[in-house]
Amino acid sequence: MTKSMTEGKPLGLLMQFALPLLLGNLFQQTYNTMDAAIVGRFLGTDALASVGASSSVQFLILGFCIGMCCGFAIPVAQRFGAQDYASMKIYVYHAAVLSTVIAVVLTVVCACLCPQILHMMSTPEEIYDGAYIYLLIIFLGIPFNILYNLLAGLLRAVGDSRTPFLFLAVSTCLNIVLDLFCIVVLKWGVAGAAIATIMSQAMSGFFCLIFIIKKCPALRFEREHRGMRREYTNRLLLMGLPMGLQFSITAIGSMVMQAANNGLGTVYVSGFTAGVRIKQLFMCPFDAFATAVATFCGQNVGAKRMDRVRRGIAAGTAVSVGYGIISGLVLIFFGRELSGLFVSGGSGAGAVMDAAGQYLRCMGYFYWTLGILNVSRQAIQGMGFSGRAVFAGAVEMAARCIVSLGFTPVFGYLAICFADQAAWVSVCLYLVPMCVYCIRKLEKLQGCAK
Repeated sequence: MTKSMTEGKPLGLLMQFALPLLLGNLFQQTYNTMDAAIVGRFLGTDALASVGASSSVQFLILGFCIGMCCGFAIPVAQRFGAQDYASMKIYVYHAAVLSTVIAVVLTVVCACLCPQILHMMSTPEEIYDGAYIYLLIIFLGIPFNILYNLLAGLLRAVGDSRTPFLFLAVSTCLNIVLDLFCIVVLKWGVAGAAIATIMSQAMSGFFCLIFIIKKCPALRFEREHRGMRREYTNRLLLMGLPMGLQFSITAIGSMVMQAANNGLGTVYVSGFTAGVRIKQLFMCPFDAFATAVATFCGQNVGAKRMDRVRRGIAAGTAVSVGYGIISGLVLIFFGRELSGLFVSGGSGAGAVMDAAGQYLRCMGYFYWTLGILNVSRQAIQGMGFSGRAVFAGAVEMAARCIVSLGFTPVFGYLAICFADQAAWVSVCLYLVPMCVYCIRKLEKLQGCAK
């Protein structure tokens, strides 16, 4: 079930590895998409706003979990590329222990702070109750989110992107059924959508765990690999925490942006929510190619093949930018119509679709920059410089905050529509030269080692 990416044509390996990732990302987004579509059509636009009012907060916390798990997988990929399997299994054990501790702490803290978070986000009173119950249930599901993302990251680190996709596909189908059952049959409202989501995430995580125990001896640690060791703990934390913080710092800018948008009224909250769902769906190929590049870089850095690292980054960037141009055109010309997936035909639906269409149209002009951003950032992390990616998150946060706080009072919703793009362009100006610097530094270090 493992696959080395240290031999063979980089583009072919990246495409082969990215395809299951792409399908998996699409299914992952289907979680959120089906929640929003079913909630919007069966419960109305206020309920849709309740689900979307805390989306940036969810990204803050769950993004930290995802980033941390990706960071924990990088040393595993590097040791796999170097064929140092004993050290690789020690890293797997440490990742499991650290993830368990962090999951417990995050769940308790976030569940207790739900009311304060929603008040800080300027959540409108008419949607507060729904937003609270939805966010609380999502936070209680943090351990399941970490379980799946850690195990999926470990499987991808050893070259298996197919298995996590298959399990995610099954759980997503289950999520759709549970959504309809909990909302339409049991009448649980937005709570039903949240319960369906965390139950599905739990299933995908447990499927991955059973698979590793039964079918993947490369990731099974034995008694001699157990026991906490400072050097392994420090290495994992130095990789995982910066990557998690990078997601969270980025999300702070999104929170400020959403708080500014929440103050514009329920129509813009609903329109923004529908637009964000579509944006995230279209971002799946970016994430897939970037994650493939990270794994490719990690394995080849471990194998000391920096020539392949360069070729892999170039191939991943070319494919991602090409996709960004095409998808941007779709958002420009068809964004409003796509938003109809999340909006029922009741009163105010036209205004909500107009707001979503404006947001997507403005985004489409700059969508290609995400190809450069995601590949270069993931390449830096895959090479082992996750700390340097934290500054990229700070740049994104600053750009979103400046546009949201400084321009929304003057330009209203139009400023919200361009806040993301300002962040993307700004961070690209940092990431591209930093990626070149990291490559040259590793080449110099490996040259000295030889």
